[in-house]
Amino acid sequence: MMSWEDKLVSRFLRYAAWHTASDSGSNTFPSTPEQMTFARMLGKELETIGLSGVEVDENGYVTATLPSNIPEEVPVVGFIAHYDTSPEFNGKDVRPEIINRYDGREIILNQEKNLILSPAEFPELKQYNGEMLITTDGTSLLGADDKAGIAEIVTALESMVNSEDIRHGKIRIGFTPDEEIGQGADRFDIQRFGAEFAFTIDGGEVGELEYENFNAARATIRITGKSVHPGTAKNKMVNALLVANQVVAMLPPLQRPENTEFYEGFFHLVELSGRVAEAGMELLIRDFDTHLFLQKKQLLEQIVRTLNDSLGYPAVQLTLQDQYYNMREKIEPVMEVIMLAKKAMIMSDVEPKVIPIRGGTDGARLSWMGLPCPNIFTGGHNFHGPWEYIPVSSMIKAMEVIRNICRLTPEFRK
Repeated sequence: MMSWEDKLVSRFLRYAAWHTASDSGSNTFPSTPEQMTFARMLGKELETIGLSGVEVDENGYVTATLPSNIPEEVPVVGFIAHYDTSPEFNGKDVRPEIINRYDGREIILNQEKNLILSPAEFPELKQYNGEMLITTDGTSLLGADDKAGIAEIVTALESMVNSEDIRHGKIRIGFTPDEEIGQGADRFDIQRFGAEFAFTIDGGEVGELEYENFNAARATIRITGKSVHPGTAKNKMVNALLVANQVVAMLPPLQRPENTEFYEGFFHLVELSGRVAEAGMELLIRDFDTHLFLQKKQLLEQIVRTLNDSLGYPAVQLTLQDQYYNMREKIEPVMEVIMLAKKAMIMSDVEPKVIPIRGGTDGARLSWMGLPCPNIFTGGHNFHGPWEYIPVSSMIKAMEVIRNICRLTPEFRK
């Protein structure tokens, strides 16, 4: 009979093979039809393993319930993960590789591409010497963000169906599309979900516990230049591409992602295109501190005003859109939820590592919508690219932590 650990690995490998990248350029929800296909498959699987109240709604949200097996009323806890993968790198034809016993040396992911996963470049690898790793084959991302989270939740709950080993209250699970493009919580119905608090299983290495994240905004800039034949362009031409370059040059160079860490925010140029007559660019604005977040947006607005004044016409048009906010403000009033997660980790011999998320999760949005929802590790590393990998031991620990949270929730108020 297959062990729960083997089921966990098998389930993750099966999920990883599905192409579910989201698409920020789409006007549908979910943003890609492949996500909806995966959602329906997942719903059928949840019914098969014995969960009740399984629903796959028109927006691709998959929800289900593990009923309480105790008579007393206890808080309803939820577990949430997203099934889309990042559009930043190829997520099609994912072929995971299994390294049964990592020997501490370089891993050749792809000989043809000379793509190597090296402990010199990724020193975290050293702590997994002798362990089983799941890597990419160098041609795609792996999708542990966040299909590992889904596999860990589903396998944990499957192990609890019809089992009396763990006394637990009602447990709700929810799987979302389009998290990677910031839309995962847009249509999530927290009242219908019905949990008092929840955890996203969407973090990185083993032990991560997060209840702080960036405040986030997207800046879209459109630049209208003046195209004139270069032979007669003096005092007439306005090159939109060079104006875009000026925008970037006027931003603080030390406030770029590659120059920041910990609680430092940044401006991130993610798109730039155009020609002399017109150009477009998109930047992400991130900061943990609300005041510094506001200052960053104000700086960009000032840059636009300065350039338009110098050009003599409104060449630069800026649109700012807030995307999500730091969940810390919503979690601090219910810090007992964090203590519950810490206790569940310690029971699994996992040292809790409380760190800020240098990014965002569905949990940030859900916390602001009224569902306190901190984030817990999946065990994965190097998300969104070909160097992504996940140690099997970390996945097992994540599954154990989920089970322990369920075990501890009946004592939550005592």
